[in-house]
Parts: sequence; C-alpha cells; structure tokens
Amino acid sequence: MKLVLDNLTKEFGDFTAVDHINLSMTNGVYGLLGVNGAGKTTLMRMLCTLLKPTSGNIYCNGKDIFKMDSQYRNLLGYLPQDFGFYPEFTVKDYLFYISTIKGIRPVVAKKRTNELIKKVGLTKVANKKLKKLSGGMKRRAGIAQAMLNNPKILILDEPTAGLDPNERIRFRNLISELSEERMVLLSTHIVSDVEYIANEILLMKEGTIVNEGTLEEIINSMPEKVWNCLVPQSMVSTLTEKYKVSNMKAYHHEVELRIISAEKPCETAVYAPPTLEDVFLYYFGEKVGDENGEI
Repeated sequence: MKLVLDNLTKEFGDFTAVDHINLSMTNGVYGLLGVNGAGKTTLMRMLCTLLKPTSGNIYCNGKDIFKMDSQYRNLLGYLPQDFGFYPEFTVKDYLFYISTIKGIRPVVAKKRTNELIKKVGLTKVANKKLKKLSGGMKRRAGIAQAMLNNPKILILDEPTAGLDPNERIRFRNLISELSEERMVLLSTHIVSDVEYIANEILLMKEGTIVNEGTLEEIINSMPEKVWNCLVPQSMVSTLTEKYKVSNMKAYHHEVELRIISAEKPCETAVYAPPTLEDVFLYYFGEKVGDENGEI
C-alpha cells in the first residue's frame, strides 16, 4: 500500500490550511505532530475524500483517490476527533449499524464485531449503552468501527484527546497492534502519542511539513542545542524572555531551567541530550516573554 501526496493544497478563501505538501507513505505508523490549527485535520479530511483539494493530488498505488471513489473508501478506516455515535445504542448494536452503512454482509459483520470488541477490550461492556461508557471506552468503540472493514489505511485524528494517562497508553498499544500490514496515520499534538509507536514522525506547522523522519533523525536534525542551567531566581525572567524554556524546576533559592539555544545561555549551563519534546518546543513553541507564547 502506498499513498502519495503531490503538491497537495487546500485553501479556504484567503486562508491556506494545507500548503503544497509532498509526501509518500507506505505501511507502518506515521505520527503527524503539530499544534492545534496546524492543518492536520484538513489534511486528514482530504485523505478521507471528505474535502477536495484546491490543487494537487493524492494517489493510492498510483491512482487518484477521488477517481477511485468507493474502491478507495473500501480500503479506508477513519476515526475523526469528534466521531458520531448514538448514545442509546449498545456497543454491539452500534458496530452492527456501522457495518450496515459500510455494506458489510450480516454474517461477516457479526464475526468482525465480536472479534473487534474483544480486540479493543470492550467484551465486558459490549451490551452497555454508549452513553454510559467512559471517554476511553468510547474511543475504543470508535477505533473498532474504523476497523470493521479491515482497512489497509487507518486514519486517526487526535485519538487520545481527553483520555487519562492509562487510557492513552492502552490506546497506543492498541494502535501498535493494529499497524501490522497496514498504513496508520495518527494525528496529535501530544508528543508521547507518537514518540513510542511512530515509525516516522511528520512535523506540521502552518499547513506545511517542516520536518519528517524517524524519532532519531528528527531529534538529531534539531539545529539548536539543549542546556540544563541552575540559576538564581533573579536570573529566571531574563533567561525566559531571551530563550525557549522547555522545563523549569524550583529549589530553595535556585531554579533549574531546560533551555533550547544555539549558544550557551549562561555560565552554569550543561549540555543535555535533546528529546522529541525539545524538538516540539523548538518548532512550535515561543519564548515565555513572547505574546501568546505556548510552552
């Protein structure tokens, strides 16, 4: 399975949400990482044929996905950030209903539903109404509906949004299991969601892919260095206004800062190996002193 994005662009009036993206993806997990408003959802909606590009093309194994029509959609599983569900339906009824919409034969739908309920860990609540499930369980039902047609391309938009740490870990493990023999594109602004499971990470900012590669490649490509500095409290405001600070820890009369900078920020600074979180701050963060800064 191969998806190719060729000069893909989507404009809404004067606003360019996706700006001339060129990308090639095959089987494995791709982590699409960026802040809210970066264009991730617009990109995913085009990949799901829910939006047509203003210009450019998307090819699946060499064929234009919009010309493939249902042939392409049969290969596709999609979990939107806010997926629709019927609160009065039980988990099992909901999956049967979605199976009908997807044109899956009843015998196959029953077998597939039972398999997926077990796989996503919803066996004990299979006959409970969706409105009574926790947020994490609803998301698991969501990924089950996306997997009903055994898709070759699985697209997940912010799948762990609003989940507690345990559910987030459970969800990441589930995505890893489901990634065998298929392409998974996972959109998120949560670094840990892609840090541990993505074969390749795509950093998206203001509608463009600003960097892509493996975790190691992305970290090693960061042009600035990371420093740990133990400084008096009186120096903190000066340093945070001048540099990007990814972490701050206060002691009795001193503060330890983790600073991203090409130059050594202060005399006490010691080099520290960068992490993906540091890379995220480098591309998407602002200095604390900047207006609307995001740390």
